[in-house]
Amino acid sequence: MATSAARSGDLEIREPRQERTRRAWARILDAGVALVEEGGYEAFTIAALCEKAQVPPRALYDRTTNKDALFLAVYEHGIARITAEEQVFRDPAPWVDLSPAALVTAAVSELTALFRRHAAFLKPVVLLSGVHPEVLRRGRAHVHSLADAFSGLLLEHTREGITQPDPEQAVRQCFATVFSACVLRTAHGADFATTEVDHDTFTAYLALTARRALLAHDGPTADS
Repeated sequence: MATSAARSGDLEIREPRQERTRRAWARILDAGVALVEEGGYEAFTIAALCEKAQVPPRALYDRTTNKDALFLAVYEHGIARITAEEQVFRDPAPWVDLSPAALVTAAVSELTALFRRHAAFLKPVVLLSGVHPEVLRRGRAHVHSLADAFSGLLLEHTREGITQPDPEQAVRQCFATVFSACVLRTAHGADFATTEVDHDTFTAYLALTARRALLAHDGPTADS
């Protein structure tokens, strides 16, 4: 796998300035995400990208001559769709009226649903991160941002109910547990680490684990 661009630092994209070329570039990025979702990194070739986006090769080479830089631009485009949805963890409105147990359950459900909605994109990039240092570096930064949002939400609304002596460490470890389970399920399948269960059952067990790890009383999972 070619990662020479990552080693040389030659990963810059020349952003389009004209409206017509901006539209073409957006189409290229969308096509690149679709290629990754359909066939992983192996499907991401210059020829396939041109065909999918219905653009000539020059439309790509005007932005960069480096395939790795193109892939990373597509990677960031796909990740941006996910991070836009992660804003739910930073918006206080959906969470204010929930009990601590209900909030933990809802936050875990949001996280597992995020993985489920974007599994087609996340699976290949998670697997690629094991052999692509730049994808790993960027992925780590994105995950840390998500961890901050998830942990901040739980600390803001459930701190008083957390039984652990270090609430911040407790919620961050809770995030790590839920996130890791989602990564394994997404990358390797629902039966990789345990007997296969459906998404709702998987989520319910993770939420139960999170509540029991954090809260003095498991309590009702929704306000009645």
